[in-house]
Amino acid sequence: MPLKNKLAPVITLISASLFSALSATPGHAQTAPASGLALESDDGMDSVSMPFDADPAMPAFADGDASPIPAGSTATDSGWHFAVSPYLWFPGVHGTAAGPGGRSLAFRASAADLLSHFRFGLMGAVEVRHKRIVLPLDLMWIRLADDRALPAPALAAITANMKASEFILTPKIGYRVIDKPAFQADVLAGIRYWHLGETLNFNPSLLGLNFSGSQNFVDPLVGGRIQLALSPKVVVNVLGDVGGWGAGSQLEYQVGGLLGYRIKPAVTLQAGYRYLNVDYRTTGGVVFNATMSGVIFGATFNLK
Repeated sequence: MPLKNKLAPVITLISASLFSALSATPGHAQTAPASGLALESDDGMDSVSMPFDADPAMPAFADGDASPIPAGSTATDSGWHFAVSPYLWFPGVHGTAAGPGGRSLAFRASAADLLSHFRFGLMGAVEVRHKRIVLPLDLMWIRLADDRALPAPALAAITANMKASEFILTPKIGYRVIDKPAFQADVLAGIRYWHLGETLNFNPSLLGLNFSGSQNFVDPLVGGRIQLALSPKVVVNVLGDVGGWGAGSQLEYQVGGLLGYRIKPAVTLQAGYRYLNVDYRTTGGVVFNATMSGVIFGATFNLK
């Protein structure tokens, strides 16, 4: 298999491991409910009179409740609520990749390995809530790069430059099926769009081995989230989603948990763990089967 086909899968895998923000639900970051923290921008909650003030915590990755409910609000609140949740996900990655030629390789990289090649990134979630309807959106855009001297004179090149990018967009719509003072449960559905791009350039490129490629696919998703307020300031959020089913990837699923602490009425800090798996295959032999997992940190700002 040509060298460019061997390296292309590696680049793709490295970029995907960082991504994704966090997708996460199959799409991404979630926000927190009125009474607590939320994962991956999924919904805001209308709070009812509570024995304690609702915690406006919003998850640090798309799929959490982005619009917390102020104390004294009611489930019939007809106003619109908006929340923004920037976050950082530090995953390690492992799995298998294969190029068009069908030859595969196993890979593994720690969070530190990926950060050493990090060049640029954006991770964040936005959520709009109206009554029991929530509209979360999660975005992750990552760029990785590396330059290496080549110990192989036969390639007629001195150095190799590799660049990888990953863009993941996860819009969802959800409905709050349980809306209690200290407990909320949401059902969610949406899509996750993946773009994985990679380039490999040799210098000098006398043999024409330079390579550039990309993979794009969209997966339908379904999932849910529960939020539990432990105190007026502390909230736990657990979420999960699954999708793919051959529409884009063969299967992808995600689970995560966040612990939120409200430092101000409209500001909540979050920390937790996120696990994302995707199995993408094409009839041309391309395979990207990767598991990404690691800690996540973020904050939710309730704008209204």
